[in-house]
Amino acid sequence: MDSPKTVFSCLSLLVALTLCFAPTHSSNTIGKGYRLISIEESPDGGFIGYLQVKQKNKIYGSDITTLRLYVKHETDNRLRVHITDAKKQRWEVPYNLLPRDQPPPIGKAIGKSRKTPITVQEISGSELTFSYTTDPFSFAVKRRSNGQTLFNTSSSSNSGFGEMVFKDQYLEISTSLPKDASLYGLGENSQANGIKLVPNEPYTLYTEDVSAINLNTDLYGSHPVYLDLRNVGGKPYAHAVLLLNSNGMDVFYRGTSLTYKVIGGVFDFYFVAGPSPLDVVDQYTSLIGRPAPMPYWSLGFHQCRWGYRNLSVIEDVVDSYQKAKIPLDVIWNDDDHMNAKKDFTLSPISYPRAKLLNFLDKIHKMGMKYVVINDPGIGVNSSYGVYQRGMANDVFIKYEGKPFLAQVWPGAVHFPDFLNPKTVAWWGEEIRRFHELVPIDGLWIDMNEVSNFCSGLCTIPKGKKCPTGEGPGWICCLDCKNITKTRWDEPPYKINATGVQAPIGFKTIATSALHYNGVREYDAHSIYGFSETVATHKGLLSIEGKRPFILSRSTFVGSGKYAAHWTGDNQGTWQSLQVSISTMLNFGIFGVPMVGADICGFYPQPTEELCNRWIEVGAFYPFSRDHANYYSPRQELYQWATVAESARNALGMRYKILPYLYTLNYEAHMTGAPIARPLFFSFPEYTECYGSSRQFLLGSSLMISPVLEQGKTEVEALFPPGSWYHMFDMTQAVVSKSGKRVTLPAPLNFVNVHLYQNTILPMQQGGLISKEARTTPFNLVITFPAGASEGYATGKLYLDEDELPEMKLGNGQSTYVDFYASVGNGTVKMWSQVKEGKFALSKGWVIEKVSVLGLRGAGQASEIEINGSPVANEGKKIEVSSKEHTYVVGLEEEGENKSVMVEVKGLEILVGKDFNMSWKMGISGAN
Repeated sequence: MDSPKTVFSCLSLLVALTLCFAPTHSSNTIGKGYRLISIEESPDGGFIGYLQVKQKNKIYGSDITTLRLYVKHETDNRLRVHITDAKKQRWEVPYNLLPRDQPPPIGKAIGKSRKTPITVQEISGSELTFSYTTDPFSFAVKRRSNGQTLFNTSSSSNSGFGEMVFKDQYLEISTSLPKDASLYGLGENSQANGIKLVPNEPYTLYTEDVSAINLNTDLYGSHPVYLDLRNVGGKPYAHAVLLLNSNGMDVFYRGTSLTYKVIGGVFDFYFVAGPSPLDVVDQYTSLIGRPAPMPYWSLGFHQCRWGYRNLSVIEDVVDSYQKAKIPLDVIWNDDDHMNAKKDFTLSPISYPRAKLLNFLDKIHKMGMKYVVINDPGIGVNSSYGVYQRGMANDVFIKYEGKPFLAQVWPGAVHFPDFLNPKTVAWWGEEIRRFHELVPIDGLWIDMNEVSNFCSGLCTIPKGKKCPTGEGPGWICCLDCKNITKTRWDEPPYKINATGVQAPIGFKTIATSALHYNGVREYDAHSIYGFSETVATHKGLLSIEGKRPFILSRSTFVGSGKYAAHWTGDNQGTWQSLQVSISTMLNFGIFGVPMVGADICGFYPQPTEELCNRWIEVGAFYPFSRDHANYYSPRQELYQWATVAESARNALGMRYKILPYLYTLNYEAHMTGAPIARPLFFSFPEYTECYGSSRQFLLGSSLMISPVLEQGKTEVEALFPPGSWYHMFDMTQAVVSKSGKRVTLPAPLNFVNVHLYQNTILPMQQGGLISKEARTTPFNLVITFPAGASEGYATGKLYLDEDELPEMKLGNGQSTYVDFYASVGNGTVKMWSQVKEGKFALSKGWVIEKVSVLGLRGAGQASEIEINGSPVANEGKKIEVSSKEHTYVVGLEEEGENKSVMVEVKGLEILVGKDFNMSWKMGISGAN
């Protein structure tokens, strides 16, 4: 749920994006930079240097005279460059919130007291090299293997940017870039032009409650990281750059340069070397935290709506999904279950506790789950226990010594200060109390940018009701006045907040308000949602020791360690559908792989055709949820017969590949690998896919090519080089030696999903609830290059007791399987290597069928052996079938041999034990 935020206007939004974003001063006029006056090795193996400002000026405030430079190769593939005030501690993202190594404490001896001559010009690590010039100071980061410059702050007459600037409330630094670098990241925003960053578009980072329908503006999260992909002489190289800073910033990307303009904090750069995109996210998440393990049920389908006014409505929704035979795992409540929209309460009228508990008991026995919303604003109400306990524990953010007053859904509220340890303890206790009242299975934390319906310093009006209880509820009814008396409320440099340079305290907490230990909201604003997420995770984990499920709207660097994310308030429009793919793919890069958009759009109502196409995309979002606005007509998937049919098809496939998705969640947790990925993650050498934003991969090899435009019954899809097999009809293949665009049929209820060669995909039979689907037999789909006489394929499978807090091997409650297959000399072989098979054996999981695609020739399988024994001797009812592949595009036009799909059914191979299986192919037409 969200409020359509009233946005300042500076002419019109379009004009604003061009005019408001123009910098007030060109960087060349701001200063002449710094000179390096000393550098020496530090006791921890890094280097410490000191920088002196060359010429002071007053633009955006006074320069900080002396800076400390700290450089360290923290790992073989990660370099840190940290620049701060040499004399005084400055604000940084708290080290207890985002754990990482701390630089040495700020020293007292600076400048001329250091006798060490400046001799070192280069500091080399295993993968990256740091070099510098002394006057004016600049630095460069290079890849050691090929000498390529990844980041270079050196300014020249034709670089288009000036020297480094470091003032209390204005920091500026730039890097030159090669024209052919492809950049991704710098979010959160809705990118109309796709995932690849576009020169001269605005990239502002500051968490705001601005609807995701607003394109190219700062939204709910702040992720100051970008991935840079370059093709050097036909070889791809990727790296990433993180500026770990929570203050508001504008990032100007001009194609040949990138400039940061930040309104506080420090320069804390991390460079990770890659060189593959998967290496980059592995190295990045090893720094910021591995993505959270998700319970198995969370990968099922979710249904939500703001406006399920009473319990009977959600009971009917669950029944209607079952009648329509559409899978559903989780039913959600927006604030409809609350008493007067107050957190941790239950409406005695709309959701009477006894009846709700009966309903939850019923769905829990089925295997379904229940998740509710929670906003950070705590209603100011002397009879409200949550508020009373909050006041008694002094947990709220303060303004001039009193809890800061704002307005959200319950009316007047205070905001908890999650940087305060007492608040974290109080919040956990409130979650525990609520869980005793209602056995929820997860929490949805919304409005945590923080969103406020008012601005400035407010008081509760006397003599009038606020809110009135009528109308939309997001109109400010407190008595408020602007706060402009400090430089924290009106900083000298105006970032392009909400796309129109809105004041940074607009519709949020006043930026001069104070958190625990005197921390200003000005600095901590963009980590509010992150700090709430950490506290919520701790609270949920302490209740029953189960794996927490949290969905958060506001995110920051590291949020993925604790929570999933949805892309916020989108529209029921084709453009919102298209943009959802780019946002989803970006969050995979940000280390938040459990992500999805509101399927069919939050508001206004989608057309029937759009909802058909949206579920065909949304069924393959990592987080798959239909959600709608209070004021929109109902849009559950069963509301239209055609949408129900599309849902049964697309979600039917999702529920069959749940073992694959869950294994991808395990991979994400272990290595940071995104669940949904851009094509270039698997095909970085294929430059044609660098800007591809209309298709995506699940894992390394399952490609979704949806229809994203009205009235279309076919789709043009880009196929990277190799063989691709259609998941809904595995006899259909697309084969291309060098990659090509192919037009595919895509009638209304049909989505194109293709599996790449060299893959072993573990599937099950599906079902209407993931708990049921999990118990069905397995099918292994094995793909070889079509018609190849030799080939090799691999796959993996992770299984565990999915509500255990940790997702790992070694606890006796998990199993990991590597699958292998080969074809050669007319023989097909497949085998497995099982780690800790006891858990899988205890569940009785078996492989019932194998489907092998792309086999050369047109013959039948014969002489089948399992674990060294001919199957005929085992007396088993095994069926063998063979079908010839048809090519949408492929071998026939390239004059190659035909290929077949062979299926062997009726198997009873235990998943939890190593196995091997082989057969001979009767090959016709082979050389």
